[in-house]
Amino acid sequence: MSATAAAAAAETLADLLSARYGAVDPPPPGPDNAVIRTLLRHRSVRSFLPDRPLPPGALETLIAAASSASTSSNLQAWSVVAVEEPERKARLSVLAANQKFIRDAPLFLVWIADLSRLERLGRAWGKEMEGLPYLESFVLALVDAALAAQNAVVAAESLGLGCVYVGAIRNRPAEVAAELRLPPNAMAAFGLAVGWPDPLVRTEIKPRLPQRVVLHRETYGAPAESEDIARYDAALAEFSRRNGLGDSAWTPRVLERIGTLAGLAGRHRLREVLIAMGFGLR
Repeated sequence: MSATAAAAAAETLADLLSARYGAVDPPPPGPDNAVIRTLLRHRSVRSFLPDRPLPPGALETLIAAASSASTSSNLQAWSVVAVEEPERKARLSVLAANQKFIRDAPLFLVWIADLSRLERLGRAWGKEMEGLPYLESFVLALVDAALAAQNAVVAAESLGLGCVYVGAIRNRPAEVAAELRLPPNAMAAFGLAVGWPDPLVRTEIKPRLPQRVVLHRETYGAPAESEDIARYDAALAEFSRRNGLGDSAWTPRVLERIGTLAGLAGRHRLREVLIAMGFGLR
């Protein structure tokens, strides 16, 4: 057993819950199994071993896991483009905020909110797809893609692989669509870098908001939200300091990311670009 595997085996469920919530009111340990522990150990990996390929059949296994996710009305309104060519990964990296790990990861998956297949089906059967140009259909495709991708992430992490989602693939959606030769009514929703984590780069489980902030019983309520978020800010700032990220807390990050149009990195034009790409969004 490797040192990493031995350390993982020594973790208790209480340890994982404490790490996940930054020791801010973690819930008491409940049911426990290997799947739950894989989920609780999740962390974004941005440092990969660029010269170590994935195991044979890994891509197909990840997509089988993705295909096993729930899908609205079994419409399966998603697709995925697997990118392994170094040159294409490099070009996509530039389009997605020039993030180096996209180039380093042996596999970059671009998850597609894909209504084009349904459009082609209607055309083949001579049926006007009246529901296609509505916002509901686009939301359905986004949800389908997200559910499929998360299944793939859990499968990858169960194999010891690391992953990180890339929302910046939406910074320049028209250029990404051209690079991947997407048809109208298909949009790159997000990317996913997949590979072997670099063991020399230390990573920790990033704390999340306390359950009391996100879990509402019967009806929505936030009686102590300000106090809970203040405690979470302190826990996340401490995490950031330990990991060489300065004093970054949650609240300033939210205000920076959502409080200005600049924080959207060009995505404030997403609706008009999507309409130009064939989506109705009525």
